[in-house]
Amino acid sequence: METTLTGLDAQDRPLALTYSGVDRAAHHRTDEAWLAAAWSHPTTRVFVVSGGQVLVEDGPDGRTELVMTPAFDAPETEMHRYFLGIAPDGVRYFALQKDALPGRMDGAARPAGLREVGGLLSPLEAGLMVHAVALENWQRMHRFCSRCGERTVIAAAGHIRRCPACLTEHYPRTDPAVIMLVTDDQDRALLGRQLHWPEGRFSTLAGFVEPGESVEQAVRREVAEEVGVTIGDDVTYIASQPWPFPSSLMLGFNARATSSDIDVDGEEIHEARWFSRADLRAAFASGEVLPPFGISIAARLIEQWYGAPLPRP
Repeated sequence: METTLTGLDAQDRPLALTYSGVDRAAHHRTDEAWLAAAWSHPTTRVFVVSGGQVLVEDGPDGRTELVMTPAFDAPETEMHRYFLGIAPDGVRYFALQKDALPGRMDGAARPAGLREVGGLLSPLEAGLMVHAVALENWQRMHRFCSRCGERTVIAAAGHIRRCPACLTEHYPRTDPAVIMLVTDDQDRALLGRQLHWPEGRFSTLAGFVEPGESVEQAVRREVAEEVGVTIGDDVTYIASQPWPFPSSLMLGFNARATSSDIDVDGEEIHEARWFSRADLRAAFASGEVLPPFGISIAARLIEQWYGAPLPRP
């Protein structure tokens, strides 16, 4: 069972997408008799995932909830049924991968992705959606054996693809990426803007860990490559966040710069600036700077340094 993160702020708010509230019960994934019994249980709940989206409903009380049904009401599918886990109250959860989301006769449901509703769903439902979206993307993108080219088949309730020709087993891919709030000796924060982002949106720097590289090395390399700033020995791990867009795990750090001259690469980073807290507060107030999306660990890293919640983007 996942636990609430600490250290990101004084309120101990769970970081979005990191808390599921279910036991993944991996030992049941290869037990076909147990899975069949769990599927047929009247309390089991199922939702459909398609193209990274699910159906949600917005209630009159302002809450947003996943549209889930008992298993006997779920759309038929033989192979793309993924076991997600068991809640503390004993409810089993499954996701179904379909080519399209089912329609709703009452018209109350709407399709939505994680960026839109990841911070609106309950922690349990957000965690279920993260798990399902990550599995669905991997399943769609890795249908053939990378060793011999044969089409693979789904096993372990959606968590393995097995090659019937060479018997190789393939597991869901997760790409580690570092994301860092860099500060200098004046305690200013270094924020950057990518070319394809909306005008004024700034965030922390980030990049993928390369083969044979430690995460600390990745922090130093990415900052040097993207903005030409040198990072010293002070690299501190803060927290991690699953980010299935499509298959990343964001590893959050604080890092202290030993140089301050900025030289952006012009490819990944279009603009970068040092901000004091007063600078950033004024830029938010004027609309000159837009914060990162609230569900991202980037927003929480900045908040930890800034000392207050960021305005909504």
